[in-house]
Amino acid sequence: MDEAGNSGPIGFDESEAHLRSILATVPDAMVVIDELGIILSFSAAAEKMFGYLETEVVGENVEMLMPSPDRERHDGYLANYRQTGERKIIGIGRVTTARHRDGYTFPIELSIGEAWLGEKRIFTGFIHDITHRQEAESRLQDLQSELAHVGRVSEMGTLASSLAHELNQPLTAIANYCEGARELLARELDEETTEIVREALEDAAKEAVRAGQIVRRLRDFISHGDAERRVESLSRLVTEANALALVGSREHGIEVQLRLDSIADSVFVDRIQIQQVLTNLIRNAIDAMLDSPFRSLTVQTECKPKGFVTVSVVDTGSGISDEIASHLFQPFITTKKTGMGIGLSLCRTIVEDHGGRIWFEPVAAGGTAFRFTIPTAGAEE
Repeated sequence: MDEAGNSGPIGFDESEAHLRSILATVPDAMVVIDELGIILSFSAAAEKMFGYLETEVVGENVEMLMPSPDRERHDGYLANYRQTGERKIIGIGRVTTARHRDGYTFPIELSIGEAWLGEKRIFTGFIHDITHRQEAESRLQDLQSELAHVGRVSEMGTLASSLAHELNQPLTAIANYCEGARELLARELDEETTEIVREALEDAAKEAVRAGQIVRRLRDFISHGDAERRVESLSRLVTEANALALVGSREHGIEVQLRLDSIADSVFVDRIQIQQVLTNLIRNAIDAMLDSPFRSLTVQTECKPKGFVTVSVVDTGSGISDEIASHLFQPFITTKKTGMGIGLSLCRTIVEDHGGRIWFEPVAAGGTAFRFTIPTAGAEE
């Protein structure tokens, strides 16, 4: 103390003791290095995280805690910073990987600070192991994928009876064309008869292709493949999803209009997931119009700024009540008597996972417009 009884500056021993107390109690791993990358201090949490004792690492290069290629590049990073003063991660933080004593790597969140002790520069790294966080995120993605698959299977249940009718038409046509051709072949073949037989067989082949397309769309829709985003043609996605969603709806007399913006055709999406969204919205629109005197369905695409495309599914149904509207996208909320209430919730999960958003608006003439955004192909970068 001075003559007035005030405490003087903290001495070296007190500063070291204070640093030791911090190193012993800080929850995240803390590593202090000098400007050459030599470890000066190693916290208790760092010992637990990396498997080294402080006495084993102090005086060693911090690169021993890094996997390749960071291990070989770190000294160069420090040298470049000493020469240019250009900050790349100091004060910013980043997610990277670290190397345990046993040789395995694990994901970390690294934050680095800089300080001066007299004329000596030091760097302090705070390291947080995010292994469990990434495992939780991965598990959440798996659960979302599983739920999406359940949703597709559930949707298939509602399509089952309609599918039998839809497939029966081309199969019956094939049988009729082949039977007619067989009867014609039993006669004396002239040029006219031969042409009729040829046309019948061509029509039978077309119906077989049509039946195959129906089966392929269904197989793709219900597939349990991993999510894979790539550049896709939005017009193709809409056309295929629309064909699948309209299965069994011919007798309802629904007028369908596709207004597809050619400028907004290339999108970066998971094809199966976006077709699931489209199929769900289109079938919901069909169900909403069953009691309406005028039944018109419009699917429209429109290019928007900032790398997104807006897709709209507009119906002329009875609309959505205020009671349901406020929580329509929540799980297990449905306007259908036999619905599970997971369709729109899944749609929102899929769209938001693509970086877009989904919403609905009432239509002035009656009905509802569901809209969602997805990234264009340029957004891939």
